[in-house]
Amino acid sequence: MANREALKELQTRLAARLQAARGEGAFVSSWLAVECAGRNYLLPLGQAGEIFSWSGVQTVPYTQPWFLGVANLRGALTGVVDLAALLGAAAQPRTEQALAESSLLALNASLEVNAALLVDKLAGLRSGDAFAASEPPEPSAPAYFGAIHLDAQGVRWQEIDLQALSQHPVFLGISI
Repeated sequence: MANREALKELQTRLAARLQAARGEGAFVSSWLAVECAGRNYLLPLGQAGEIFSWSGVQTVPYTQPWFLGVANLRGALTGVVDLAALLGAAAQPRTEQALAESSLLALNASLEVNAALLVDKLAGLRSGDAFAASEPPEPSAPAYFGAIHLDAQGVRWQEIDLQALSQHPVFLGISI
């Protein structure tokens, strides 16, 4: 229950900050920053949907290991994808404690994919001015990887185009 209250409070604060920035004509954040398996990712706000606390997921047989199953999110059955595992992080057993601290990020309805991403930690909002430098993705990077941004502390943040990800054959191919 405390996790849900904390998540609601975070969503309320994020919404208030976005509204205040729009009202002041300030530069609005472009990305939701998340952490998965020790890596940092930037997800475009316009492609991200609602954030949910971890809820029970019903497993689905004969699916990829990164497809965790389906969850009931606001009355809709939504496919749940372990983002870290999808991106190739070594499979790690997830304890109930770790899952309770993680979040589900639904993809924006405009992407027309009924899916949510399991992320380990929400790291807040980021705008372009939060980064000291950017570089193109590695040549061997998947098509849905965007630029790599470096913040003032030298931390690397990989941008992920959720629209491109949601249409990628690997993402769509959940069956084994």
